[in-house]
Amino acid sequence: MFPPPPQPLTTLPSLPDLLLTALSVCFLVSSSKPHIASTRCPFPRRFLKFPAMSLTATPSKSTTTATALNTLPPRRHNFASPQSLSEWLKPRLPSESFASWGVKPGTKNVHNLWLELSQGETSLADSTPPVRTVHVVLVHITAKHGKFLVESHQELSDGNVRKRGRPLSEKMKPNEDPESAAVRGIFEELGSAIVGARPNPETSDIVSIDPNSYEMRVEERDSGSYPGLPGCYVLHTLSATVEGLPEGDFCTYEVDEYDGVFEEKKLADRAVSVKKHYWTWVSDDSIQT
Repeated sequence: MFPPPPQPLTTLPSLPDLLLTALSVCFLVSSSKPHIASTRCPFPRRFLKFPAMSLTATPSKSTTTATALNTLPPRRHNFASPQSLSEWLKPRLPSESFASWGVKPGTKNVHNLWLELSQGETSLADSTPPVRTVHVVLVHITAKHGKFLVESHQELSDGNVRKRGRPLSEKMKPNEDPESAAVRGIFEELGSAIVGARPNPETSDIVSIDPNSYEMRVEERDSGSYPGLPGCYVLHTLSATVEGLPEGDFCTYEVDEYDGVFEEKKLADRAVSVKKHYWTWVSDDSIQT
């Protein structure tokens, strides 16, 4: 009997076939991984930064700025009183952290948070723990000598001192653009020290905003004012010059920010407020934002 004829050699796959097989395997492996969604900051990344864009009134640039702002989550969650807010927060926050509000030096209390929510300056996500989202404009003020203005510390109404070490910052109000918030913040916090300041900031030529300096970024970090409460900060940065400011270190007095806003002024009086701001001029590399 003759031996069986030899079997033909199996044809080796071509290079394109090997590449397609490898890509298919990679796709299957990556698809099998579970998707983990963040329950903290309601944004897709921990740190987002948008490129500089002008705030001038040209249609295309105004549309770009509006589009960036419209990508942010809506402000929500209103409470009838500080007591109702406190009852909502207690089961959602660590008890020790919540008990330290307004007690630990440098912190604020539930009345502060309620006032922020009532004014639309802050929103709370319905989660455990809740996430506090706040829009803040940071104003880098430069002087003729080339240095930058920084708030070194604050004197609070409860007698405590809170360290800052950052440029002028102001929480934005609903539907307020960054440039308007910057001008408002400058006159509210620096107005008592500006020589020749006018009563109406909108008609003043003391403040000059650089429209090409605008940047927006989103940061996630725990709140220093409200321990245990995660914070999502939408930071709008602008550069400005302000005429009439002292050349050396100086102090300004805070205007009553809630005066005349609420019929029951005693609610605002129970909040921890800033009485004095202390300012100093520093070099660029020492600014904290």
